[in-house]
Amino acid sequence: MTFTFGIYPGGILGDDRGIIHPVSPDDPDRANEALDALQGEAGTLAVRAYRSFARVATPHTPPTPADPHAYLRRGRTLDLVLQFREPSGELTGWTDFVREAVRTGGPRLASVQICEEPNLDLPAVDGSTPNVLHALVQGVIAAKQEASTLGLDVAVGFNAVPVFDPADTFWADLGALAGPTFRQSLDYVGLDFFPDVFRPIPGEQLADAVAAVLTAFRRTSLPQAGIPATVPIRVCENGWPTPPGRSGQRQAAVLDTVVRTVTALAGELTIDGYSYFGLRDADSSADGLFHHFGLLRDDHTPKPAFATYRRLIAEFGKPRSPSTR
Repeated sequence: MTFTFGIYPGGILGDDRGIIHPVSPDDPDRANEALDALQGEAGTLAVRAYRSFARVATPHTPPTPADPHAYLRRGRTLDLVLQFREPSGELTGWTDFVREAVRTGGPRLASVQICEEPNLDLPAVDGSTPNVLHALVQGVIAAKQEASTLGLDVAVGFNAVPVFDPADTFWADLGALAGPTFRQSLDYVGLDFFPDVFRPIPGEQLADAVAAVLTAFRRTSLPQAGIPATVPIRVCENGWPTPPGRSGQRQAAVLDTVVRTVTALAGELTIDGYSYFGLRDADSSADGLFHHFGLLRDDHTPKPAFATYRRLIAEFGKPRSPSTR
């Protein structure tokens, strides 16, 4: 099983209140320089991008980055997230949107994630959208059918956040709704998690905490939805911010521990990838927690974690074949 690394290179992100816009526009040229450095001799690096569906276009969920294909050089591929953001929950046009996104992505499209955190009820993610479970099931099936029709090798999946409430019914509800066609269409399930960000974890306990979340996701959450152990899981979003009071050295240490724990468990838990969120701060001078997740500051200067991620990709990523160097 190939283990693939990735990163979100855009500046826009969501917090617990809505959308945060970067203090300066995305600069694809400077971002590509950073992506080239991170990728090193690895054969690929997945570029994560987000597109939103709503029957009436809204400025609150802009596509990001604006042109993800601008970052797809040196063998990099597209990891596309299709969000369901129709406020009414009406599904009309949703599967057409999904199919068109697969067609537009073309051969550089490596994976399509249907919905963004459908089990989290926050304004910027899809768990706050009515009818999201139906959108999830129909979207996965439509994406796989379209990829198969076009002869594209696209991994189709969805993601979720960890469940800590034993009364939460998301996975059981999904299992009741999803049928054989959904499960046969599913190539992976993603996990978004941010250990030591919202609940402090002592450094010596971090690896065990990461392992516990990944193990519970595989052995407790997914079986409730009837998703077999043969379907890979991947870390779709993980990061650690550096607002005032949080050091760049700690960000690097957390990143190192998380990635080493994930890769050590890859065989046992069938984990096929890890993606960092994200490349650059939205605003390095802001006080807010969510403005500081980048491996780079908002002016593209690196934090210590940038070099850490580059080393981890070199250590665990699949190298390029001689014919592509």
